[in-house]
Amino acid sequence: MNYQLALVFIFGGLGLTALSIYFYFGLKRQENMQKLKMMNFKQEYRDILLKIEHYQNLTQIDKDKIEHLIIEFSYDKEFIGIDLEVTHEMKVIISFYASLLLLHLKDYTYLNLKTIIIYPTAVLIDRVNISGGIYSKDKFLIDGQSSNDTVVIIWDDAKKEAYHPRHENLIIHEFAHEIDFLDGEIDGVPPIEKSKYNEWANTIFKDFDELQDLLHKHKSLGKYKLIGDYAGTNKAEFFAVVSERFFEAPHNLKKKFPELYDELKTFYHMDTIQLRSQE
Repeated sequence: MNYQLALVFIFGGLGLTALSIYFYFGLKRQENMQKLKMMNFKQEYRDILLKIEHYQNLTQIDKDKIEHLIIEFSYDKEFIGIDLEVTHEMKVIISFYASLLLLHLKDYTYLNLKTIIIYPTAVLIDRVNISGGIYSKDKFLIDGQSSNDTVVIIWDDAKKEAYHPRHENLIIHEFAHEIDFLDGEIDGVPPIEKSKYNEWANTIFKDFDELQDLLHKHKSLGKYKLIGDYAGTNKAEFFAVVSERFFEAPHNLKKKFPELYDELKTFYHMDTIQLRSQE
């Protein structure tokens, strides 16, 4: 056997081994997910959800569905506490809101998401700035963060917003970013059909452009106070913020931005006015 042929056999064998391992773990994951679907939702977890208005106002069909989604999500993702112990309450609440966004998006999953990192309070991190070839470092306060495979949650804020709804919801915000990234880009456009892109841009980005214009001209935000100036940071943040308002302040959002509300309603396949009492 010559050298080149030996290499072919070696690398071919390695490839088959890697492929076998990939299929093995894929099958094991499917098997585990099937077992999870058969699990009963614990009453102690349901007691946590019963304190959350969004859960209270779901139909019984959606309650049953989201409970199964919570089981799958909480078992499939790694929860890591920084200076705190991860509790069932944390896992249930975070899993609930992550699942709520996907409740009627049957073709979407957080497949790439691996880890949820939970801090007790807002955290300072180092940030490197580059200007004119000059590097500098400063401290940057974060109250949540999202990347392709990791979400950072500040528990103090998340817990307050879950039990005492207001216009903001940190968990919804960060998982809206995860949904945005499902098509490979975090650009304010979630994975929608190409045929619907122009409608999305004409509605969502029209309001984004108007908000940015008000901010650049230092004018009063008027009705855009509901959305807030942070949404003007970029299109990705705008999508995350208006997703927060869609779930947390749907009555006001529909009243002041009816086209925006309807676009989000179409995307999420959900009329969130039914989930929230009048704000």
